[in-house]
Amino acid sequence: MKTSSYIQLAGILGALAVGIGAFGAHGLEPILEANGRTDTFETAVKYHFYHALAILAVAIWLQLQPERSLLAKAIWAWLLGILIFSGSLYILSLSGISWLGAVTPLGGVAFMVGWLMLVWAAKSPKA
Repeated sequence: MKTSSYIQLAGILGALAVGIGAFGAHGLEPILEANGRTDTFETAVKYHFYHALAILAVAIWLQLQPERSLLAKAIWAWLLGILIFSGSLYILSLSGISWLGAVTPLGGVAFMVGWLMLVWAAKSPKA
């Protein structure tokens, strides 16, 4: 994948985070309050947004140093984390399907793997 595609991905994920957050704060407020899941929804949006910004920063780094292939893998791990962690929390917040809480930690692991790949990429210029 081209590094410009990763930057575009970050832009799309950031726009989605803002849109989902705003819709949750206004349009979904009655549902979230009825389910008692406003805090859960806000957590999903925060992690979604944090990792969209991380993807942007790492995509820029990858553009400057394309030999650091682990940076691309970190981006993919964070995307997976957004889909699983934030996605499961979004669905849980709106539906009340409680078993999704068991899936959420897998997204957290993906986030952590991405951050560890970042550490490894910084230590090794050819990683």
